[in-house]
Amino acid sequence: MKQDSMKVLFFIRKSRLKKNGEAPVFLRITINGQQDEIRIQRSVPIHLWNNLKGCSKGKDRVSLELNSYIEALKVRLYQIHKELLCRDALITPRNMLVKLFSKEERHLVVETMKKCIDDWRSLIGQEYQPSTISRYDNCYESLKTVVKEFYKKEDITFYELNGEFIDTFEMHLRTERKLSQNTLTKYMSCFRKVLGIARDNGWLNFDPLVGKRKRLFKKEETCPTFLTLDELQRIMEKEFSTARLNHVKDFFLFCCFTGLSYIDVSTLRPIHLYRDNNGKLWIHKSRVKITTNKETCTSNVPLLLPAIAILEKYKGWNEKDPDAPCLPIPSNQKMNEYLKEIATLCNIKKRLTVHVSRHTFATTVTLANHVAIQNVSKMLGHSSTRMTQHYARVLDNSIMEDMKGVAGVFR
Repeated sequence: MKQDSMKVLFFIRKSRLKKNGEAPVFLRITINGQQDEIRIQRSVPIHLWNNLKGCSKGKDRVSLELNSYIEALKVRLYQIHKELLCRDALITPRNMLVKLFSKEERHLVVETMKKCIDDWRSLIGQEYQPSTISRYDNCYESLKTVVKEFYKKEDITFYELNGEFIDTFEMHLRTERKLSQNTLTKYMSCFRKVLGIARDNGWLNFDPLVGKRKRLFKKEETCPTFLTLDELQRIMEKEFSTARLNHVKDFFLFCCFTGLSYIDVSTLRPIHLYRDNNGKLWIHKSRVKITTNKETCTSNVPLLLPAIAILEKYKGWNEKDPDAPCLPIPSNQKMNEYLKEIATLCNIKKRLTVHVSRHTFATTVTLANHVAIQNVSKMLGHSSTRMTQHYARVLDNSIMEDMKGVAGVFR
């Protein structure tokens, strides 16, 4: 018997109208003269059904969703048919329908993303950072919401995805979550990773992001906040009335003079300090942040005198554990909370956070003092100078803004 002849028909039964007057939609498969059919749990107003095309004529959201679902079923049916032909398996209409609607054969989008995130959560500290998993969690919650609103059900199969859904998901992230372009790109990258897993496993044989990548994954260049030399000196010279602000000031300045991020300075231990042949003290530490290639980068930083003085000030702060972190850093949230107070007291009109210190090291402390960009890149632990060049451009823009004032003087 030939097993390569299959016909797919979607039709309605007017004799089985629902209470709302709509007709249920059926799917009939014919293979070499054998037929079987099943109701697909969808219905349509009789006047909107196109018998010739086997779909709805309507232009409303419900009609478009129905047509999208019908098209997805067709795609999946021909995929199943092709897989069975390749395995030289017995192909019957009943077998096709069982495989099409069997839960074992259906891989669901929301469910799959949840499982992936749970698996990745167990790799925190090895391949993923907590902040990365947190972003995946947020993306998952948004995806779950949009799937429910768009498809009117809790979950969908991968072959039900379409371009219209991607557009709706994007608009939700922009309008409801109010994400910036760069954050949107990060969220869509999370979703793209799950789609990649689905394609690799054969659960998805088309790209729902086609024609949208340029818009969805466009990164806008941002202008990182950094302190000028005057602002940095204001903080250095300021003595605060509370110990907590003085401590946070010390930790912030240490980051300004080393370029370490919060996670790296909070995990800095005596083992990461060493002296070279000339007796100069260095930090040699693998960054906690993991690159997209799952490789770690190393920061190599010769310590300036202000940073050495801060290390000496807190040396032995934890007498019970000599291998404890070099500095008793509070939480990132507390640091940023106290830095707001410091900015106010020092009359700094910028949003001061821990990460501003890293930007300040890259610009005001190093590049502005003619340190070669290759060396700045190594100290920051960047995987390439391409990342560091961003700071150089920011510094050029800052110089240009300052020179506008000078230009006004010499008209």
